[in-house]
Amino acid sequence: MQKAEAEEPKVESNNSDVVVSTETPKATATNLPEGPKFSALSLSSIRAKRELLESTRGIVKEDVQLPTEAFNETDMLLLWSKYAQRLGDRGHKIMESLLLIGDPKLEGTTITHELPNDSTKIEFESEKLELLGYLRGKLHNHDITIDVVVNEKVENKFAFTPKDKFNRLNEINPNLELLKKTFDLDI
Repeated sequence: MQKAEAEEPKVESNNSDVVVSTETPKATATNLPEGPKFSALSLSSIRAKRELLESTRGIVKEDVQLPTEAFNETDMLLLWSKYAQRLGDRGHKIMESLLLIGDPKLEGTTITHELPNDSTKIEFESEKLELLGYLRGKLHNHDITIDVVVNEKVENKFAFTPKDKFNRLNEINPNLELLKKTFDLDI
């Protein structure tokens, strides 16, 4: 390998200021302004820094009023499921399933979503900003916030035996017991 030879610093004269440049011809700065170059220790550079500070002090951020239209839980749930569907179409199945685990609850402009454990919460939090931006834009309300609650007490009831399956279905529809008795069915 060939070592790059160090070049002598170039001395340029600009008005009464002396500028020392150590740049090589290959390494050029593309983000620097094209204005006159000042030495870091010259009176002109101190004056330029003061002018820059004074010009930035005068800049005041405008208060932008973002829309805060009213919306209801039905509209929010519809957009929530549409967003989950979009994620599923793009192949983000994990996030889609996290969104569809349960229906979020709306209290004012705060959306509360329940998740079963901390690892799913961490996964959800990583994608929450995109969901929040989508909902804020579609519902025209920038006061919307999403709170994630971990509820580890959510129980999944699995029915393995025919008796368990019948009991589970009977909880859903009590008329099943009447059907069983009427036709003298066995489990």
